[in-house]
Amino acid sequence: MAQLRLHPDRALPEGDRRTLARRIYHSTRELPLLCMHGHVDAAVLADDQRFSDPAHLLVVPDHYVTRMLVSQGVTLDQLGVPRLDGTTAETDPRAVWRLFCAHWHLFRGTPSRYWLEHEIAEVLKLDITPGPDTADELYDLIDSRLAEPAFRPRTLLDTFNIELMATTDSAISPLDDHARLREAGLGDRVVPTFRPDDLTHVDSAGWTGRLARLQALTGVDTGDYDGYLAALRARREAFRAAGARATDHGHVTAAAEPLALGDARRIYTDACNATVTPAAAQAFAAHMLFEMARMSCDDRLVMQIHPGVLRDHDPEIHAAFGSDRGFDIPIAAEFTRTLRPLLNAFGRDPGFRVVLFTVDETTYSRELAPLAGVYPAVRLGAPWWFLDSPDGMRRFRESVTETAGFYNTSGFVDDTRAFLSIPARHDLARRIDAGYLARLVVEHRLSEDEAIDTAADLAYRLPREAYAGRSE
Repeated sequence: MAQLRLHPDRALPEGDRRTLARRIYHSTRELPLLCMHGHVDAAVLADDQRFSDPAHLLVVPDHYVTRMLVSQGVTLDQLGVPRLDGTTAETDPRAVWRLFCAHWHLFRGTPSRYWLEHEIAEVLKLDITPGPDTADELYDLIDSRLAEPAFRPRTLLDTFNIELMATTDSAISPLDDHARLREAGLGDRVVPTFRPDDLTHVDSAGWTGRLARLQALTGVDTGDYDGYLAALRARREAFRAAGARATDHGHVTAAAEPLALGDARRIYTDACNATVTPAAAQAFAAHMLFEMARMSCDDRLVMQIHPGVLRDHDPEIHAAFGSDRGFDIPIAAEFTRTLRPLLNAFGRDPGFRVVLFTVDETTYSRELAPLAGVYPAVRLGAPWWFLDSPDGMRRFRESVTETAGFYNTSGFVDDTRAFLSIPARHDLARRIDAGYLARLVVEHRLSEDEAIDTAADLAYRLPREAYAGRSE
C-alpha cells in the first residue's frame, strides 16, 4: 500500500536558504486565515450538514480536478457532474472516486496534487495515497471521517482557524443563506460579495429574466436606465447590510470607459427590447465597470476586477453542463489604457479601493506593478487561477515587488470552491513567501526580523487592510 507522507519542508527553497525560510514560515503557519475572495457556497455553512461522500467533496465540484481528467478523455458524465437538465449520468460516487484514483498520476507536478495531498494527510489525517489499488479503502476511510462531528462545515471553520470568509454571490441573490448564518451568530465571520456581471452584460442569455428579478427584489422600477442604476445601488446596500466587504467583476477585458448619459440610456432601452448589438453591449459593460467604481466611492465596497478570461470556451459543454466546468481559458489582458478612465477619475479618491487580478502574467511588471506603485487606490491581487501554483507564486513576487513593493498588494487571496483545500492554499502561499523573503535576507536586502514581519503582513495584515474599505 502506498503511504502518503508530506515532507515538512515541501515547497521551501533548497540549500542555505531552507533553514531561514523554515523559521520565517513557522512564524506565520498558525496565523488565522482571512479568505477574502472565494466560491464556497454559503448554504454549505448555513445547513451545516455532513459532506455527502468523498467524490462529491473532492472531485465533482472542483473544476481544477475535473478539467485534468477531461483533458485525458474522461467525460464529465463519467465524473458524475450534473447536467443542466437535472440528470446525472453517473450516480454512484464510489465509481467516480475509483475513476479519479485510477488517474491520480495525472496530477503530478500540479498545484491540485499539493492541495489534495494536504486535504488527505493534514485535514482528514489519512496516510494512503490515491491509486487504483487503494481507491475503495481510501473512499471508506474518508467517508467514515466525514461522518464525525469534527468534520461538519462550521466546526471546520474553527479547525482551519478561519477568521473571516467571503463568498461570491449574484447581485440578485436574496442572501437567505447569509441571513441564516447571521441567526447562527456567524454573520460577522461569513460574508457575501456582490457579483453583478450577469446584470451588467446586457446581451447575456437570460438577462431580461434577471432584470425582472432585480426589480422584484428591490421594488425599484427597472424599466429605464435610471431605475436600473437605483436598483443596483439598493442591492449593493443590501449586501453591505449583510456584511459584504467587496464587489467582484469578471469582465472579459478591463475596459472601463464611461458613456454619455444619453448613449447609456439608449443602449439600455435597446437591451430591454432585445435589439442591442454586440458592440453596444460591450460598450455598456465597460461603462458599467466605471459606474461600479463610482458606486464603490460612495459605499466603500472594495472593487475586485479579474479580466482576461474567455469563459465557457466549449459551447457544447456550456449548453449541457453550464458554467465553471474548467473551460474558462485565459487570453491576453491589458490594463494601462483600459483602466485609465477609471483610475483618472477615482484612483486617488480616498474612498476608493480596487484590487486587480490577472491570469496574464506578462502584465505583472509591465502594467500592474507600475499602476499599483503609483495610484493609492490600487492593490495587486494574489496570483489567480492557473497561476496559484508554487512557481506561479514565485514569479509573481519576483515580477512585482521591485516596482510595487509588498505593501501595494492584497496579501494572499485563495479563490477556492473546494472548502477543504482552503488551508492547503494558504499554507502553500506562506511557504512560497517564506522562501522569497529568505532570499532577500541571504542577499542582505532585508534583516531576518523584517522578513518575519513582512511574512505576517502578507499572510494576515495586508488582506485585512486591503478589504477593510476606505475612510470617509
